[in-house]
Amino acid sequence: MANFSRQLSNTRKKFSLFGSTSQSRLLDESIWVEIEETLIGADVGVAVSLKIVEDLKSRSKHYGASSIRELTEILKDQLKETLSGFDLTLADGGAPAVWLFVGANGVGKTTTIGKLAYRAQRSSSSVVLAAGDTFRAAATEQLELWAQRAGVHIVKGAEGADPSSVIFDATEFAHARGVPLVIADTAGRLHTKKNLMEELSKIQRVAGKGPGTVKEILLVMDSTTGQNGLVQASQFAEAVDVTGIVLTKLDGSARGGIIFAIQDELGIPVKLVGVGEDLEDLVPFDAGAFVDALFETNA
Repeated sequence: MANFSRQLSNTRKKFSLFGSTSQSRLLDESIWVEIEETLIGADVGVAVSLKIVEDLKSRSKHYGASSIRELTEILKDQLKETLSGFDLTLADGGAPAVWLFVGANGVGKTTTIGKLAYRAQRSSSSVVLAAGDTFRAAATEQLELWAQRAGVHIVKGAEGADPSSVIFDATEFAHARGVPLVIADTAGRLHTKKNLMEELSKIQRVAGKGPGTVKEILLVMDSTTGQNGLVQASQFAEAVDVTGIVLTKLDGSARGGIIFAIQDELGIPVKLVGVGEDLEDLVPFDAGAFVDALFETNA
């Protein structure tokens, strides 16, 4: 189980109402406004916050809650339910399985791929990286460095090469050597949105035409962008069949509440979170540990 206590310190401050208010405080009408403002301030989103508060009112009445302590426990259970019901595993199989990474430039996509490759390699699953962001030379160079750090092979093309062909070549390379997993980078140029989305759709089609099978399309989002990231996510989800979210920079963000908005508004699970700069700082998302950490008072 992930321990989010230290990494969520900034977001937890947004939930300070639950730590600073007397636990024996009796409930009155003002508490609902305060809770609503607390959730919105943590970037849960207005619509989702209103929905949570209405449900909380109903639950507190049902359970006969009379103090902030009792209300907090009901809310914690409610938030855990909100984040449950999703399959958070990363699908494998496919000789090789292909995991495509999509997302806007600057969200930490290439770094995330490097960390995930390191995790896979340490768990005895060989990996081939595909440098599919061929329009940004720095992206290939960065991915090469991560490949060296993780101890995995990388397949790359010439600058400006067709990204689909690079990823296709990577699947053939992996298949020929019995490597079970290809992790592929893609471009993230939102300023050419139409071309980018057409390119991503093509990559998804082509990546599955060779020996590989596209098992995951993971959208990388920067948690510090908050609600603005939802707009980006919606655009990518329109172009490709996103199977999961990787939320980066959670350790430096005060907007961790965006996780609730992502899963409520997009219906896409957060599967992994980035909580630091080290190789080990990409961890599976654990809804229970995440919610508990938001309400810790002695962390």
